[in-house]
Amino acid sequence: MYSYNEFDAAFVAERNRQFRAQVERRIDGSLTEDEFKPLRLMNGLYLQLHAYMLRVAIPYGTLNSRQMRQLALLAEKWDKGYGHFTTRQNIQYNWPELRDVPDMLDALAEVEMHAIQTSGNTIRNVTADHFAGAAADEVTDPRPVAELLRQWSTDHPEFQFLPRKFKIAVTGSENDRAVIRAHDIGIQVVERDGQIGYRILVGGGLGRTPMIGKVLNDFVAQEDLLPYVEAVVSVWNLLGRRDNKYKARIKITVHEHGIDDIRARVDAAYARIRPSFGGLDLDLFEEIKSAFAAPAFSQKPTALFDTAYQTDPIFRAWADTNLAEHRAPGYAIVQISLKAHGETPGDATAEQMRVMADLAERFGHDELRISHEQNVILPHVHKSDLPEIHATLKKHRLATANIGLISDIIACPGMDYCALATARSIPVAQQIATRFDELKLEHEIGDLKIKISGCINACGHHHVGHIGILGLDRAGVENYQITLGGDGSETAALGERTGPGFAYDEIIPAIERLIAAYLQHRDSPEENFLAAYRRLGMAPFKAALYDEAQAYAAE
Repeated sequence: MYSYNEFDAAFVAERNRQFRAQVERRIDGSLTEDEFKPLRLMNGLYLQLHAYMLRVAIPYGTLNSRQMRQLALLAEKWDKGYGHFTTRQNIQYNWPELRDVPDMLDALAEVEMHAIQTSGNTIRNVTADHFAGAAADEVTDPRPVAELLRQWSTDHPEFQFLPRKFKIAVTGSENDRAVIRAHDIGIQVVERDGQIGYRILVGGGLGRTPMIGKVLNDFVAQEDLLPYVEAVVSVWNLLGRRDNKYKARIKITVHEHGIDDIRARVDAAYARIRPSFGGLDLDLFEEIKSAFAAPAFSQKPTALFDTAYQTDPIFRAWADTNLAEHRAPGYAIVQISLKAHGETPGDATAEQMRVMADLAERFGHDELRISHEQNVILPHVHKSDLPEIHATLKKHRLATANIGLISDIIACPGMDYCALATARSIPVAQQIATRFDELKLEHEIGDLKIKISGCINACGHHHVGHIGILGLDRAGVENYQITLGGDGSETAALGERTGPGFAYDEIIPAIERLIAAYLQHRDSPEENFLAAYRRLGMAPFKAALYDEAQAYAAE
């Protein structure tokens, strides 16, 4: 993985020094909150419902054991003993004292981490496929591209005051695990005639006006990527609406002007910009690529794994659910669920962070990944080590075998923390997970992605959930709308609203009726919820939601 050079270290240290002085001025009253707000947002500090929140960047979701241990230290020393991993592969601390934030940032700098550009109208943390560098199906590791974009975008003088926030995601596979079609720019590594290049999508995004990104360019050569991306952002920076923040995102710009007009403008901007890139970006890219060389994979027998798989049903259930195929023989990708039934999705205690750091150091070539689905990944694990890893995870409530199942829910912080939220998300996620664990139906149901947002900003990605839940305020009462058929993968689609929403005490029974309808109507256990919805359409699910509820009420 990438390590800071002298410039990086000096840059972060200077930013931290500046922010420490700004915090001191806020505390002594020299700065008002309105004056302080843009300064704190530039450094990842929000003011939420009950306290400040610090959002720390984990670039493209990659970190090592030393960094994970430092995140645990921050949680323990300056917060309430836990951190919250987010859908942008960041970690959030929900309870820091303002006076402590500069010390937290200095502690992050000790392990080459920061909170710069995790908020504000700028290019946010660049995200990537959480299996990058390990996946059997990728063309090549996309993280060097993500790191190149991170360095280019950090403190870019033209892009610090964009019309709105801007998000980029990168994947190296046809199988989209980075939700690139719901980003302002989505980048897919592709190969054409033996040459590596990039398919560029633009104009995706969720929120109050959800849209699926459109293909802007089917193949951008490797040497042209950075000037091309700069051309895209430059065009939007000029065209983007600054008179209305709800229409400021690039998705609206693409919608208003049309993809063909945007393509022509980008091509023209690219022609102007390209000569200014004299090749230094390519030299830098080669340096970056060397930092992402594959680890030295060992060739050991897998007998320990094979025996445990054959004799231990609990281990087998975990292996079947939480392991993914690795590109190296004898290896597996381990997905550690942060969704134990009844817990807050994405939360990890300081102790759990240290456990995962220890496992990465001992068994995982010192690498961890954070997924946009709010779980933690050990990307490179030899199968012979899996029984010991599983035993350790069990001791620390980290061995829940539910990756991709109904309790593996994405949920935003909702009204428990967020000042923008209009309804609670976390309790709904906890109740769904607990209820279906009680019913012992998770594995019978199979692949199902539920995503929950506590307001229209869609931080819980509900638009692309197989079942999406949006919490709203209706005359002071929480009301939950349901959408069906959303998909964040390579077959991306926006969910369709079923009809009227449900009260807080009605939403869990409503989900139960949806699942019962799916189990009744699927053509086989191999047909997952999304496939059944696409085959059957809305009608049987809508009937289960509303007709059955009315029949019950009439009894």
